[in-house]
Amino acid sequence: MQLAKPIAVAEIARRFDAQVVGDAAIEITGINEVHHAGGGDLVFVDHPKYYDKALHSAAAAVLIDKAVGAPAGKCLLITPEPFAVYNQLVLEARPRELVTDPISPRARIGRNTHLEPGVMIGKDVVIGDDCYLEAHVVIRDGTRIGDRVRIQSGAVIGSEAFYFRRRPEGYEPWRSGGYVVIEDDVDIGPNCTIARGVSSATRIGRGAKLDSLVQIGHDVVIGAHCLLAAQVGVAGNTRIGEWSVLQGQVGVAHNLTIGPRSILLAKSGVSKDLEGGREYFGTPAQEARTAFKDLVNLRRLRKG
Repeated sequence: MQLAKPIAVAEIARRFDAQVVGDAAIEITGINEVHHAGGGDLVFVDHPKYYDKALHSAAAAVLIDKAVGAPAGKCLLITPEPFAVYNQLVLEARPRELVTDPISPRARIGRNTHLEPGVMIGKDVVIGDDCYLEAHVVIRDGTRIGDRVRIQSGAVIGSEAFYFRRRPEGYEPWRSGGYVVIEDDVDIGPNCTIARGVSSATRIGRGAKLDSLVQIGHDVVIGAHCLLAAQVGVAGNTRIGEWSVLQGQVGVAHNLTIGPRSILLAKSGVSKDLEGGREYFGTPAQEARTAFKDLVNLRRLRKG
């Protein structure tokens, strides 16, 4: 997530009473979670499991809850609540605003694009040419849609990520500062939901086709020409390679990579990375031929 204007580390430290280790003159140009950090970014970490990843990421500065050595060229901001500081900065950069117009005056809609009654378009949305949005489609702030995209009734694009911080008193929502990109020639079925990225983009690749009731989590990347059948669910930060097919009710866990031209048979559950170019089945998913042999062997054991 890029900021409208840079913020000096010294200013963040002053506002949130954080201790600085390193060069306080560094300016932050973006805010990102550690998975997507780039040069000039600020990230946060508050668990030793992820210290090393955050400290050796491309980020310029790290909000951290413990005093540790700062790698060369990186600045640390030590605070007891790194998440709270991070979340507040995102809220300030992406404030929530009341919706008063069904189509924001800050949206840009291309030529020959048709919106049926009841469509809602948020601010800073960009929609390309020759698109068709059916009744009661909701496109939330910052979404970018290419050309020749069809979105059927009831779909919600760019909703807040399902991302919460556990507290003793309950769950604190993590403000989503990212957006959604729908590339050219994509078809999205009725009642699909696609969450915005937490700090970057959730992306649906060129020519992909989503059936009814498909749920795409935050920061997911669906490759070009993928087919996702009804009731598929893909959890956050997972990447699915181009020309892959996910049959009905397939569930994919978060932070995974599925290689291109994979086929996942109906009701499979994916809990680890999968190589491309193969057919998978079962929960946990494995190569289909192996899974079917295992089922045959189980039946034989039962008969015996």
